[in-house]
Amino acid sequence: MRTLNIGKDKAWQKIKHYCAYQERSHKEVKEKLFSFGLYKTEVETLIVQLIEENYLNEERFAIAYAGGKFRIKLWGRQKIKYALKQKQVSDYCIKKALMAIDNDEYLNASKKLAAEKLATLKTEKNLLNKKKKLQQYLLQKGFEPSLIFETLNEII
Repeated sequence: MRTLNIGKDKAWQKIKHYCAYQERSHKEVKEKLFSFGLYKTEVETLIVQLIEENYLNEERFAIAYAGGKFRIKLWGRQKIKYALKQKQVSDYCIKKALMAIDNDEYLNASKKLAAEKLATLKTEKNLLNKKKKLQQYLLQKGFEPSLIFETLNEII
C-alpha cells in the first residue's frame, strides 16, 4: 500500500466513508490509516473515535464476515475461525460469530457440498478413495471431522 500523507481531518472523512461502506476489522482500519501517513497516536485517536461513533465494531464485523463466508462460499466453522484470527479478531467475537451460524443450515451445507462433490466423483470406482476425496474436500472447506464423518455416513 502506498503512503499518502494527508491531514488528520481529511483522513477522518476518508476513514468514515471506508468504514461505512462495509464492515471492517480493526486491523484493516489501522492499516488504511497508516497508509494515509498518520502517526501512531493519530491512528489510535481516530480508531477510538470510530468506535465511539459506531463506525467500527469488531463483533459486528465478525458476525457479518462469518455469515458472508458461510452463505456465499460455504466455508465451514474452522476455516472461518482461522480467517478471523488472521484478521486479529478477538476470541470472544469469533465465538459469537460462529454461534450466529444456524446449525441446521450448517448441516445442510455440508451435505450439499458432499453431494455436489460426490457427483463429480462418478468415475471413481473405489469406495474408499471416494470417501477419502470427499473427506479431504470437506476438510479444505473448513468443516469439523466429526461432522464430516456423520455427513459421509448419510450420503454414502
